[in-house]
Amino acid sequence: MKEALFFEPAGEGKIRCTLCFHRCVLAEGDLGFCLARRNVSGRLIAETYGKVISAHMDPIEKKPLYHFHPGTDVLSVAAPGCNLACPFCQNAEISRRPLRPRESIDPDELVALTTRSGSAGIAYTYTEPLVWFEYVLESAKAAHKAGLYNVIVSNGTIEEEPLKMLLPYIDAANIDIKGDRDFYSKVLKGDLESTLRTVRMLYRSGAFLEVTNLLIPDGNDSEEQIAEIVSFIESLDPTIPFHISRYYPHGGYPAPATPVDTMLHAFEQARSRLAYVYLGNVLLAEGLNTHCPSCGNLLVERTGFQSRITGISANRCSSCGREVDLIL
Repeated sequence: MKEALFFEPAGEGKIRCTLCFHRCVLAEGDLGFCLARRNVSGRLIAETYGKVISAHMDPIEKKPLYHFHPGTDVLSVAAPGCNLACPFCQNAEISRRPLRPRESIDPDELVALTTRSGSAGIAYTYTEPLVWFEYVLESAKAAHKAGLYNVIVSNGTIEEEPLKMLLPYIDAANIDIKGDRDFYSKVLKGDLESTLRTVRMLYRSGAFLEVTNLLIPDGNDSEEQIAEIVSFIESLDPTIPFHISRYYPHGGYPAPATPVDTMLHAFEQARSRLAYVYLGNVLLAEGLNTHCPSCGNLLVERTGFQSRITGISANRCSSCGREVDLIL
């Protein structure tokens, strides 16, 4: 059993997990909201430590990361658990059920698997990697020692102190900003401020950052809600890539699929203020390729999740010479 790093006594044999804003108070045997951390004899145990439920080679674009080593594949791994309760989650079968895979993979074994796969790094993804904290931390340290990079694809829900511990080992991240404050509290059982703080801290740490928003009809798709996210990104850096992803019905959530017109309207709204805006989960010519924000030259051409670098030479736009906002 792996003892978790962030918890404190809560009296009468109970303990309080301090990894995220939920701050679950757990009696003996209780499992936290995230389904990944349990009170065992007054100790908080990271139940999913080493429990890899999914491991797959993916195009880095699938994370989605469009500006971080485009055109390459990355070993992508996950464990059960998540600290939000999105009723439309596409991965709820593994993120919101207390599954316990039989086999364990320790951090050194994961690094060896990554090397054998030919991947230059590890993406912690599919479910919520931040509730897999101890394993991600130790694997990320081992990966750096082996010359590999680390990527997190996350909802960003974590407290400040554990994030500070993890940041030195994170090379890139895609964080999902899911909507406004009301949408977080009423629909997701989440906390917008936690996510925004995580985005700020990642950006200031120097990790390469991209942001995603899943656009849901009558949930988070108003002009005001989109403008709030765009303004936040712009306040940090207008060259942060922003992915607007199309929602499809799942899990009994009543909203219909996001209309294409809504996607295009959000795209134009965001593009008026941000340098790089992309559309995901939809087959459209718009929002797929990367163009130089100075001269419009095509830098990266995409077909689905496959990328081809076309207009970059020596890390600069081959047309106007502007340094590109990509890590190649």
